[in-house]
Amino acid sequence: MSKHLKTYFAPKSWKVRRKGMKYIAKPSPGTHKIEHSMPLSVILRDVLKYATTKREARHILNKKNVLVDNIARTDYRFPVGLFDVLSFREIDENFRAVLDKKGRISIVKIGKDESKIKPYKIIGKRKVKGKIQLNLSGGKNILADEDKYKVGDAVLLDLEKNNKIQEAIQLKKDALIYLTGGKHIGQTGKVQEIIGKRILYKAEDGEDVETLKEYAFPVGKDKPLINVSG
Repeated sequence: MSKHLKTYFAPKSWKVRRKGMKYIAKPSPGTHKIEHSMPLSVILRDVLKYATTKREARHILNKKNVLVDNIARTDYRFPVGLFDVLSFREIDENFRAVLDKKGRISIVKIGKDESKIKPYKIIGKRKVKGKIQLNLSGGKNILADEDKYKVGDAVLLDLEKNNKIQEAIQLKKDALIYLTGGKHIGQTGKVQEIIGKRILYKAEDGEDVETLKEYAFPVGKDKPLINVSG
């Protein structure tokens, strides 16, 4: 399988120039789909401008000072996707991957305290040896002592404390949601009503909007628990 793809055919969600470069790194197979993630080298070179060449980007990564969700990553093709936390230990800077209102991946700067947490959406659950296994977005699975979580809810994990659940965010009336798909991608709004597989929410401009439940990612109540502005 090729480690590169023609820049012209790179996903539209990537904020990269299409001219002047024939090829660009392709994300390694992982927890995010190619259209929902960008390789570390592309972020370092084309987004943050911390490197001018792929070789420089690989040199930075080889120092093991670049962390994704508090784990050092050296693979220049490692995929960084929605809500992942990107940290640079040497310069003490932290970023989060979000989606802008055009569905493009944005890397936004965040504070040190926020870099310790990450929300995950619950996409499934089952009983394992007396405990509840939560299947989360991004391919992560965790065990919970109590069966109080529902599919569609979200959990806020502490990345520095072995992914301990810090808070649960229910998908219900008045919950603040972030849209991860559809024509309203990147918007936030307050849930007004849940009808089967559809959700009616009030957008930031006060308009009542309907979307699919699968696109709704709970991120808080009165305000987002993380920076979601792309």
